[in-house]
Amino acid sequence: MSSDYVVETADLSKRYGQFEAVHSLNLRIARQQITGFLGRNGAGKSTTIKMLLGMTHPTTGTGTVLGRPITDARENREMRRHVAYVGEDKQLYAYMTVGQLIRFTKSFYTDWREDAAQRLLKQYQLPPKRKVKALSKGMRTKLALLLALARQPALLILDEPTEGLDPVSIEELLRALVDAAGEGTTVFFSSHQIAEVERIADRVCIIDHGKLAADLSLDQMRQEYRRITMGFATRPPAYDFQFHGIQQVRTVGRQVIVLTSGNADVIVEYARSLEAVSVDVAPIGLREVFLETVKEEV
Repeated sequence: MSSDYVVETADLSKRYGQFEAVHSLNLRIARQQITGFLGRNGAGKSTTIKMLLGMTHPTTGTGTVLGRPITDARENREMRRHVAYVGEDKQLYAYMTVGQLIRFTKSFYTDWREDAAQRLLKQYQLPPKRKVKALSKGMRTKLALLLALARQPALLILDEPTEGLDPVSIEELLRALVDAAGEGTTVFFSSHQIAEVERIADRVCIIDHGKLAADLSLDQMRQEYRRITMGFATRPPAYDFQFHGIQQVRTVGRQVIVLTSGNADVIVEYARSLEAVSVDVAPIGLREVFLETVKEEV
């Protein structure tokens, strides 16, 4: 396993009876980057994260987090000293007050930053004397984020972190994740909110039906991914788009639409050779890449 990656998996799979939630996943998360883990609800994001953290055991396959095997209980405990995690369900000790939970959590970590905790307490407007069970869903989410962001972990893993937050709080969270990455923390967060991922991620891994469907750099996507639409006067002629970078080719009436991650100029020249009457080349965003990636199995 390479030291360039904080997370690596090899054919990682998880089966529940006849249902395979994650299938032969080969995932690599680079150090000191923000990686978005994008997928529809039920795509396998949460199951993958739980396997990485040792919360559930894989059926087959292997993986490491911070160089430590995820299936070794002792190694997993040591790894989690350097990982902060905010789960989708935001489970917290409901009988404690906000202040008690902060002090309780602080006692476990040598990387705790009291100044950051107090700053976030004020920023999130969390009432220290109120019991956790009396907090709204959004306030519990903010408290869970405070407990994670008050540390300076090597790896920060978040599962649907913006769920339950209002737009202002979402903006604050995204800014906090960028700040954490700037301080050297690797951020890995799952979401089905494409706009949020596109705003802050350096890289995106798309999972669909438990399989890794795409792994791409957002800079590369912006610079090289294109949608090429070819119009023909009559029914499109037979074509053979055997070029590097082709992601998808489809025919709609008298148009041929190509999604490519490179070689746009070559594809345009080929379109001209097919006597296309119009050729339009347009950059595409993450939403279109995502929809086209998961479209085949919808």
